[in-house]
Order: sequence, then structure tokens, then C-alpha cells
Amino acid sequence: MKRSGRSLAVATTVAALAMSLAACGGGSSGASGDGTVTLHVEAWKGGGAEPANVAEINKAFEKTHPKIKVDFEYITAGDTYTQKLQTELLGGKAGDVIMADTDKMGKWGASGYLADLSKEAWASRIAPDAKQFTQADGKTLAMPMELIGIGMYANMDLLKKAGITEVPADWPTFLKDLAKVKKAGINPIALPDKSGWTGEAVFQASGSTLVYQKNKQWDADFLGGKTGFDPDWKAPLQQLKTLEDKGYVNWKNELGVDDWSQGPQDFSAGKSAFWYQGAWQVSNVKKAGFPVSFAPWPGGAAGTKPNGMVFSGTMWAVNSQSQQADAAREYVKFWSQSENLAKYLEAEHAESPFTGGTTPESPETTAFTTAFKEGRYRIMPSNTWYGSAAETATGSKIQAYLLGKASAAQTLKDIQAAASAK
Repeated sequence: MKRSGRSLAVATTVAALAMSLAACGGGSSGASGDGTVTLHVEAWKGGGAEPANVAEINKAFEKTHPKIKVDFEYITAGDTYTQKLQTELLGGKAGDVIMADTDKMGKWGASGYLADLSKEAWASRIAPDAKQFTQADGKTLAMPMELIGIGMYANMDLLKKAGITEVPADWPTFLKDLAKVKKAGINPIALPDKSGWTGEAVFQASGSTLVYQKNKQWDADFLGGKTGFDPDWKAPLQQLKTLEDKGYVNWKNELGVDDWSQGPQDFSAGKSAFWYQGAWQVSNVKKAGFPVSFAPWPGGAAGTKPNGMVFSGTMWAVNSQSQQADAAREYVKFWSQSENLAKYLEAEHAESPFTGGTTPESPETTAFTTAFKEGRYRIMPSNTWYGSAAETATGSKIQAYLLGKASAAQTLKDIQAAASAK
């Protein structure tokens, strides 16, 4: 799922109120007469279309912690989750353990809602390049659950009909394969972009190879005023346009297809050879019955191995107002253990955020996992210049560009302005 619900601003007066509530002993759980503790956990994974093995892990936790009962609450992702939790946190009624992402962690942490987990044993095991997404003001405020990929899906049955046996790994090969697929009477690629997410995600994925293989420190250089989007990101933007120029995608049509509902349904129905989405969709796509491959976007020059694009996804945070802080920390600790977290990573088809952690492998994700293990990946900078506002703005600006309403130069200028906004 998309890094969801980042649009809700936190009022400046909330921090003081949050701390006063914590002092009054907020939280939602209590202990029974026999000492059994009920732990309220709230999350946007673990139910609906994304069960993610959460129920299985909770059951295992209760088995090893017989005096702790998990009261798990699944809440629809996006604004529904964010607004519900924001209201509950403000009123001192939120769960003892709550799911967060980097954006929510930063906002809720700044308001005093999240407990400092820096001294937990698992905190020292967080991978160096993932640690920054779990911290604010030098404190670890959340336990990372995954580094999850966003990449290209390929329907291997349809590729076979066009005489293609391998997923393309570079841009020239990709264009040749798209031509073969089209000639075979198959829709080459679906990039549904009604929300603006797919266009900006492909733009970022292309840049993960074209920009970051040239300069791994691009984020730091941009934040330091040493470089910019024009000309560095001109080629990734042009790739989106090239797909239409060659007749492989019609952006006007794609902007009318929902990224999150119709898009997955169409690909699972076998309506295109290629598609772009997150690894969390692999489990659902597998149910369609055809062989599928999930791989990095093939954006590089001929013979270049592509970088995968990942982002710091879901995390567990402990409510600073919880009346069951010890049980809450024990729950988070349980999830941090490789044998337990692996069940979640397997369902999500994600990579481990811990040094020495277990990253499950599957035939569907071999290409992407190989890139990750070889160090060919870039983590989206959702904690700096590519926060929620910049992400949304980038998607909107790229939509305008793809409809011919803005030049490439103006689009890159607008994206830079959004990325530079405070």
C-alpha cells in the first residue's frame, strides 16, 4: 500500500496536551484479576485484502506470553487510519502499540505521543541505511518492520507468447520487448495513474538507477544545494513520455484508471504483459494462476543492472500514554525477532530492515531480492525531501506533463520546488 495518510497536519498545541495526557495515565488497556494484560494493537495491515500473517504472529506471541492477550484492531489505510489515530492520541485513547510509517512517526513523535525505544536491544540491529527512517531528534521511536520494494510486474505467460523468456533488465531491451509484445497483439504495459501515484513512482524508480548509480549521495547533495532535478532527473521523466511516443501506453487513458483498485484487478485478469506496483501485491497476483515476476524497473543503459527501489514501510510504535508499556515493548520485541518478522516479510514479499535479518525468497521476487542482496537498491527519502506533500505534488506535476500541459523543464522546476518546500 502507499505510504498513506500523510496529509493530516499536527496542530502546534498538540504536543503540550499530549504530554499532559500522558502524565494523567492515558492509554486504553488494563489487567484482569488474574494478572492477564490486554494489549490493544492498531494497524492498517492485518485485515482486509492484506492479512500479512499478522494474525498468525499475534497467535504465536500469545502462546509464548500467556499473560498477555492481544486485542488487535484493523483499520482501513489512508486518511481513515490517520484521522482515527490522531483523534485517539489526542484524547488519550489510542492503542498501546500502533502501526506507523516514517511520516506518522515524525509527526506523532514530535507531539510526544511515542515512547523512546532507543534502549531496546533490537534498536542496535537496525540496518544503518534504514535507521534514519525510525528516528527523530536522535531517538528511535519505532521498530521497522520492512523495507518493501516497488517494481515492475511481468506476466510470464504473455511474454512467452511474444517469444520472451526473461524479464528485461535495461531500457533498450525493455523497449524491444514492449515492441514484441505489442506485435503479438498483447497490451504491452499498464500504468494506471488516476491518483498520480504510478507516474511518480515510475519516475522515482527510473531515477533509482539513472540518478543514484551515478551519485549515491544525490539526496545529501540536493539538500545541500549542490545539485538539482534539472538536468539530473530529465532522463527519468523522458522515459515516461517515450512509452507513449512509441505507442506502448496512452497516458490520457491511464489517468482515468484507479491505481489501487482497477489496476491490480486488470493485471490479475491478464490484461497486460507488464505493470508497475508494490511488492505487497505479489500474493494477490499469484492467485490469478499465471507465473509472475517482480523486478526492478529496467531504466538503465544497455548491459546495466538496475537498482531496485524500496521504501521504509510499516513500523511498530509504542504509545507513550500506554498503561501497559512493558507488555507493549515485549510485543514489539517479539516482532523484531527474525523468526517472527520473517512471517510478515514473507507475506509482504519485503526485505528485512535489520542487519543479519532474514529476507524470505520466492520465485516471483528473485530478480528484485537479488538486486537488494547485491546492494543494488535505493531507499526513497521519505524522511527528507520526498515526504508526503512532495510525493503528492510530484504525482500531480507529472500528470500535467504527460497530458502535454507542461514542458519537461517546467515540470522538473515544479518538482524541485515541492521537494524544497519546508
